[in-house]
Amino acid sequence: MTKQPNIIFLLTDDQRFNTIGCFNNKTINTPNIDELMKSGTYFENACIQGGTSGAVCMPSRAMIHTGRNLFHLQGNGEEIPSEHTLIGELLWEHGYETFGTGKWHNGTSSYARSFSNGDNIFFGGMDDHWNVPVNSFDKTGKYNNKSFKTLDYLHSNDKRTFISDHTHTSVHSSDLFANSACEYLERKTSDNPYFLYVSYMAPHDPRTMPQTYLDMYPVDDMELPHNYLPEHYFDYGQKNIRDELLEEYPREQRAIKKHIAEYYAMITHLDDTIGKIIKSVKKRGDYDNTIFVLAGDNGLALGQHGLMGKQNLYEHSIRVPLLFTGCNIPKNKISQANVYLSDIFPTICDLTSIFTPTSIEGKSLSEAIYHDDIIREEMYYAYKHKIRSIKIKNFKLIEYRYNKLKETQLFNLVDDPMEINNIAEMNYGLVEKLREKLIEYGNNSGERETIHGQEFWKNF
Repeated sequence: MTKQPNIIFLLTDDQRFNTIGCFNNKTINTPNIDELMKSGTYFENACIQGGTSGAVCMPSRAMIHTGRNLFHLQGNGEEIPSEHTLIGELLWEHGYETFGTGKWHNGTSSYARSFSNGDNIFFGGMDDHWNVPVNSFDKTGKYNNKSFKTLDYLHSNDKRTFISDHTHTSVHSSDLFANSACEYLERKTSDNPYFLYVSYMAPHDPRTMPQTYLDMYPVDDMELPHNYLPEHYFDYGQKNIRDELLEEYPREQRAIKKHIAEYYAMITHLDDTIGKIIKSVKKRGDYDNTIFVLAGDNGLALGQHGLMGKQNLYEHSIRVPLLFTGCNIPKNKISQANVYLSDIFPTICDLTSIFTPTSIEGKSLSEAIYHDDIIREEMYYAYKHKIRSIKIKNFKLIEYRYNKLKETQLFNLVDDPMEINNIAEMNYGLVEKLREKLIEYGNNSGERETIHGQEFWKNF
């Protein structure tokens, strides 16, 4: 009987699609991700579906782990109900050891359902990378320990409560989680296949890292993106969200270069820790029977279109890295298929020959991996009750509805991949045709049963 492949899922936080050295970014240094790229199949058009929360990573991660669409989650993904099967839960039921370390943004009970073991688990969205309040694995799944932190002790007595039983002072989160993964691999003795989930907090802000990595990216050497703007064209109700307040208005050029340098430095540091995990897998002799999945949970603007965060539907914020490598997955292959991160779960089912649960709504990418199938002709995106977008072939329509604001953008992504030239006014017929499709998706997505969907379409 052929042994099931091991699966290592590396999930990064806020890493956009164009941050891979060997593929699409000559400035950034990512030798270990490059190695995985050359050994597998990369989806150049992988996207998140958007977000129902300013904390976009919460619904994004819920969609990843359940394979469900944005409007068929429970709430914003704060918790995942028992009827929504999770990746780790399914693999555990089929004989896998499941080990989870790092960020988990979808409640303690869903983590407990997913993993038979784990360590240094962070329940939350973001924190100080050097002092992460984490948890040891609790086999009861209760995670009742609380810790407290005064967030701004110079100016306030306000404190925040964390689910946490310890902190590794002055250990960076990327090293902490990678070390936990390596220690698991070193001590594992059973013959069971394993699902190792390493969920990084990097390169999410606060963008701090060992100085060695920052020194690799002098601020004055950073290039501004072609779609850099000091401020967005119009206010769609996100100017004062936390991500956008990370840099003052108007965005100064050198300030944006500094953010980019820190962002790249965090990714290079993260890449080094991925190298440690790859080395541990090879040391065990598991490399040839291990599937690696690498993905980002959402992208980030960092000065593009005058924005800083991911609370928008431009390519820089919805497109993410997605890579499958190992076993008999084609090497050094770039797929142009239109895919969502919710497709990861059914793809893992196919790659392990495990029956796909009925709760999954994503599509397996195995036919795109092995046979270049298209998967989807159209892509639909949503952000809260403010923005909807549809992409069909070369064209992408973005509709903003916020209070009295009604703005329309149309981009030709082949001629204008940075989404600089809004061609809506000169293409009225195409806009109307895409709007019809947008309305069709709005009717069929399930969103009209949600608060966000009702609010958007009421203003449409």
